[in-house]
Amino acid sequence: MKTKLLLLFAFVTSSLFAQRFDEPFESQKLNGPRNITIVLPPSYESNKDKKYPIFVVLDNEYLLDPVMGVMKYGAYWDDLPEVILVGINQNGANEREYDSQFDENGIPTEQGAKFFEFIGIELLPYLEKKFRVAPYRLIVGHDLTAGFLNAYLYKDNPVFNAYLCLSPDLPAEMETRIPDRLKIMQKPIFFYLATADGDLKKDRERIKVLDEGAKIVKTEFVKYSFDDFKNSSHYSLVPNAINSAIYAIFDGYQPISMNEFQEKLGKLDKGHTQYLIDKYTGIEKKLGFMPKIRLSDFKAIEAAIMKNKNYEDFKPLSDLAKKHYPKAMLANYHLAMMYDNTGEPAKAQKTFMSAFGQEPIRDLTKDMMLERAENIKGQLKKGKENRKKSEEELQEQPAETPTDAPAETPTETPAEEPKQ
Repeated sequence: MKTKLLLLFAFVTSSLFAQRFDEPFESQKLNGPRNITIVLPPSYESNKDKKYPIFVVLDNEYLLDPVMGVMKYGAYWDDLPEVILVGINQNGANEREYDSQFDENGIPTEQGAKFFEFIGIELLPYLEKKFRVAPYRLIVGHDLTAGFLNAYLYKDNPVFNAYLCLSPDLPAEMETRIPDRLKIMQKPIFFYLATADGDLKKDRERIKVLDEGAKIVKTEFVKYSFDDFKNSSHYSLVPNAINSAIYAIFDGYQPISMNEFQEKLGKLDKGHTQYLIDKYTGIEKKLGFMPKIRLSDFKAIEAAIMKNKNYEDFKPLSDLAKKHYPKAMLANYHLAMMYDNTGEPAKAQKTFMSAFGQEPIRDLTKDMMLERAENIKGQLKKGKENRKKSEEELQEQPAETPTDAPAETPTETPAEEPKQ
């Protein structure tokens, strides 16, 4: 028994940590191996069709755990998407200095140039070949590495979509170059910058200049966010900045909340399904991939349709459900709801029965579909019986006949006697 428990414990702990593993990456650019840590999301093995954004974490030794904590917590509540985390070891202070080398003109040089190419030319293609990745990439760094990662914005087609710069130590002229680069971006970019009142003075002054330049950039392609934390130091700002940055990047990804329903969705007279389509189209435009529409969001749209008696909108909602959940009974359920609420009970009953033969989903079960169909069938039968009874009663009612009393006739007037 004890042996079985030990084997079970070993299996469980192995399963818990199977999603995180360390491996040396042989790099030609770096002329040797570089240790990386890869953390796969919990659903990676079970959901074979799903693709995941890549989140590159520099300073893996101390940044990976706080980043992973925020991502896992947010994904648990479905407020954040699941991602593939990739931590790159910097091997101590000396190595990260070499990795972040820039020349006097503010351009990556020597080891910095090699590290730049290692990530863009070697590591990212390797990850995309080995794992199921979505076309959205994030990168985060702190002080030296935060300054380094901004160099990817110098490219006409930057390889990353979101940049999290936590109290960056900026190379020469970067505080003015980055705003200039953001102005001419032709792809969606999220740029986050953070400092604190207790930050290193030399860094803080230049970060404020960068902020002034970035916040006046007006373009549809760039979303900029800045935090200046109070009562925080160069190091203590990091956990707050990670949380703030990640939730700012994925703003709008969250499912429809009660507040959103009451303030927006529930107040619409019509167009409820289009509201849902627009919400997810915005997510796709922002992240570069279309996530499967949440079942809770389908339920919110259903509630809004019923609240506003916009029953015809069940048809496009049914079409949308068929696209995202083709094998489930959701699409037929919505179609049956339209028929049931627009005076077509026979079609509703038939469609509920069709849903019975499909896969259950959410709170929709085979028993529920059968019950709805039987209820409508019973109502149709009762209505038919009532109509038949009414017809029979009408047929049994005697026709109206004349009464037995003699008909009234005019009084005879005696003939006038002839005059004598």
